[in-house]
Amino acid sequence: MKRQIITTTEAPKAIGTYSQAVKVGDTAYLSGQIALDPVSGELVGGEVGAQIEQVFRNLAAVAKAAGGSLADVVKLNVFLTDLKNFPLVNETMARHFKEPYPARAAIGVAALPRGGQVEMDAVMVLARPAKGKAHRRGAEAQRKARVKKKKR
Repeated sequence: MKRQIITTTEAPKAIGTYSQAVKVGDTAYLSGQIALDPVSGELVGGEVGAQIEQVFRNLAAVAKAAGGSLADVVKLNVFLTDLKNFPLVNETMARHFKEPYPARAAIGVAALPRGGQVEMDAVMVLARPAKGKAHRRGAEAQRKARVKKKKR
């Protein structure tokens, strides 16, 4: 399968030898995001809550560039320099995700790039588009076509 490299100016540029995301088929692998402001490239404030929020914004921007949203995330890895901050991750995650929630791991780490307190990466599975004329006409047209076919 062909790899598609995903980039967006709505999230921080990669600060190393990696891509913001790589899409293969209907799966997108989103690289780790720390709380960098996409415009300034600087780490967002010292408060961990603000950093967690910025990380979710960055992941959402990369997900959008890959053709999806956080709703398409099936696996989320959370890296924290202090696991005592995990309740803040849950609070913030509840604002960005709806049930069913993705699978998730939380890992305590000694340090993160640029002195960040949180980093997250994700795997996202996108819906495969239907093939044929009905797809081009949209979901409502598909539904009508199925109903019409059943009546025959």
